[in-house]
Order: sequence, then structure tokens, then C-alpha cells
Amino acid sequence: KFLNENQHKASLRTDARLLKQLDPFIGHLALTVIHQRNLEMYIQTRKADGVKNRTINYGLQVVRRILNLAAQEWMDENALSWIVSAPKIRLLPEQNKRLPYPLSKDEEQRLFAYLPTHLKKMAVFAVNTGCRDQETCRLQWQWQVAVPELNTYVFIIPANLVKNRQNRLVILNQQAKQVIETQRGKHPQFVFTYR
Repeated sequence: KFLNENQHKASLRTDARLLKQLDPFIGHLALTVIHQRNLEMYIQTRKADGVKNRTINYGLQVVRRILNLAAQEWMDENALSWIVSAPKIRLLPEQNKRLPYPLSKDEEQRLFAYLPTHLKKMAVFAVNTGCRDQETCRLQWQWQVAVPELNTYVFIIPANLVKNRQNRLVILNQQAKQVIETQRGKHPQFVFTYR
């Protein structure tokens, strides 16, 4: 039910994978008896596999979301919720997560030096626009929109390729614009190609 109702979610495949991982641990249980203790074996097994707490928490969050839906929104034929109340599912502390930080110019240059030309151009574009992998890899010429008042152009990426499922305006700085200009004429549809 959860997967069927959430076909619109960008993370649907991830949720399905997490549920498949959880199935051997809680798949045989009724919703009414799932609680934190039932999830301990899942947590310990994932930790033994070397998985970080943040990744384990993704699975716990899916379970928590399903239990909340079963208690608050999903109704049976008698208009009763599937379970009386959702148990508290505690997430693991995430002290072991790496903190994000911007690459220095030196780190950026060293990284780009290892990339083949076609990937280097994509990486320069992504770093300078903030575009995600899918947005960069699938970027198309037809999404280019002229801004004549500023003598430039932008790209508008369709919602179905964007994580939050809203059209995304991509404004180009000088570096991103230079990359785009080197790609002109290489392919009629896609900005970045390999073969």
C-alpha cells in the first residue's frame, strides 16, 4: 500500500529497496506488533555489515512513516485505523556521518585532473550550478531558455527529473556557460554525451 500510494516519490526505488532489506526481520509480523525491539536485529545486522547509522536510519524512517500512516490515515472497511497508535521508532545517533564541506580550488583541480574530458566538463558544470547527477546527465538543449534582456540563457529542467518534483531553474555562471558553449553542436538532443 505504501509503495502503491507513493508512485510520485523520487525516492520510491530507495524505499522499496529498504523495505526489501527490512522484510526478513519484520515482514512476518502484523503491523500491530512492530515496535523498536523488533527492529534491533535489523539494526545490529546492518551495523555488522559496516553500514553507517544514517543509512540504517533511512530504513527506520520508512518503517516509522508506514506505522504513522497505519495509525492516522489508512482506514479499514469500518472506517477504523489499521492500528490504534504508532509506536515510537527511535533513530540512531549520527555522530559517524561526514560533515559536508566545499572543495578548495586545489582539491577541485586535483579531482578534475583525474577525470576524462567528458566527465570533467560535466563535473565543472555540476559544481558551478549545483545540479544533481541526473539533472546534469540528462540535460537537453530544448530546455534552454533565452534571457535577451541580460544577453544570456538559462535552463529549466522538467519536474520529473528534479528531486523535489518541481521545475528547476538553472542559472549559469561564467564557468558553467563556458562548458555549455563547448558542447554546442555535438549532439542534437543532449548537452553532455559520451559516444
